[in-house]
Amino acid sequence: MQQYDVIHSFLHQSALSHPEKIALIQKEEKVSYEELAERAEQISQWLLHHDLQPGERVAILTDDACEYVAAYFGILAAGGIAIGLNTQTSNHALSSVLADSGSCIVLSQQKFQKYASVIMAQASVRHFETTIRSLWEHGIRSEPKPLPRIHSEDIAQIIYTSGTTGAPKGVMLSHRNLAANTQSTVGYLGLTERDTIMAVLPFFYSYGNSVLLTHIAAGGTLVVNQSFLYPNVILEQMAAEAVTGFSGVPSSFAILLNRSSVREYSFPKLRYLTQAGAPMSPALAANLSAVFPEVKIFIMYGQTEAGPRLSFLEPERVVDKAGSIGKAIPGVTLTVCRPDGSEVEVGELGEIVATGDNIMAGYWQQPEETATVLKKGKLWTGDLARVDQDGFLFIESRKSDMIKSGSHRIGPKEIEDAIMEFSSIHEVAVVGHKDDILGEKIVAFLVVKEGCDASEKELLRHCRRNLPSFKVPHTIIFENELPKTATGKIQKTELKK
Repeated sequence: MQQYDVIHSFLHQSALSHPEKIALIQKEEKVSYEELAERAEQISQWLLHHDLQPGERVAILTDDACEYVAAYFGILAAGGIAIGLNTQTSNHALSSVLADSGSCIVLSQQKFQKYASVIMAQASVRHFETTIRSLWEHGIRSEPKPLPRIHSEDIAQIIYTSGTTGAPKGVMLSHRNLAANTQSTVGYLGLTERDTIMAVLPFFYSYGNSVLLTHIAAGGTLVVNQSFLYPNVILEQMAAEAVTGFSGVPSSFAILLNRSSVREYSFPKLRYLTQAGAPMSPALAANLSAVFPEVKIFIMYGQTEAGPRLSFLEPERVVDKAGSIGKAIPGVTLTVCRPDGSEVEVGELGEIVATGDNIMAGYWQQPEETATVLKKGKLWTGDLARVDQDGFLFIESRKSDMIKSGSHRIGPKEIEDAIMEFSSIHEVAVVGHKDDILGEKIVAFLVVKEGCDASEKELLRHCRRNLPSFKVPHTIIFENELPKTATGKIQKTELKK
């Protein structure tokens, strides 16, 4: 693919190269690249005729993928900064993001009219449009306005972090950040216009945003269904549309393996799966390989602050480097450092530090928070890892998730991976809980697979066989479901409460 520094060029170029190619499939609706580009252009003109100034923030509140994608590219072309709003929102969450971002226009679906009073109560909001489709169906009848000139360093998007470890922060990503990450990901995944992705991740989420941008840049097709309530419906769509790829978080794959009829389907065109969003246990990766033996599985790691991709494990190494997040993607440098910035030795625990054109410009209106993670142009990720003798990275924990029990600092991932090897476990999350004697005790929250049994005694025996004694959970709690964000990430902060 050609190299571009501004994001909306991806859609423009794909529309020029293959205008009739289907870009987006949502239920019965199929939209070509030419149609999608025209819709985005209509939205750009509507924004310019409503006096959008370069750098002003425009929020998108819709779960209609066709609306979202057209609005997203339309905002960027008009010089605005796009803010995708979580559709599983509340009055408080919505007002908080709108107030923090200072959004001046909100583009929405009619179903979200119920938030009109909350949205219009924001001092910065001067227009709330509740029918995005009308912007391209009716169009602007007056003379088109010239599009502003946009530079690669201009902020394209603010993505609010999902808040699994605290209050959400607005991550500022420039056109260059997103373009660099998109082009690198297209390259190592080998994406082309022949690829069709099953897009189940919401586009307001950084991983979903990456899926969107990479496939538009490559000229591929997105089959969108962002509801995972009925996984067999997803599987039927994958088979019907002959998808070549599927991207998910660990919970997506756990649901497919444990709560769907995936073993009864055939996907002859499926060539790759990508996983990110949270660590995947080696046991889950092995089960996935067994169900999809001919499919390449890319274990990936990243952060919203990196646009989002930082590393990937080559499919050929999934077995011999089980549990690893691989090595840096092209264009990114990763080092594991001590607190003083010096590089660790092989096997020594340190923090992953990243550099590259994909690293964010900073947190929106939070210079002090920015300074804690961006130091001399390097992103200190907060993820603790070790490097093996071959240069492969193995994450042990988030700094904020480390459990301080007795004299030990314990990363929960090793415990979670060990528990996931117990055949009847669907999901697990391990957290520390305040304890007067130990400082923190180890608590494991478990969900058992449907139709299976597991007792606390069996699981503790399994843990004692597979873990050092100081890493064996002190408490095991069985749950029907674990609390998750809208993007499928387990919310450990909720479990700690």
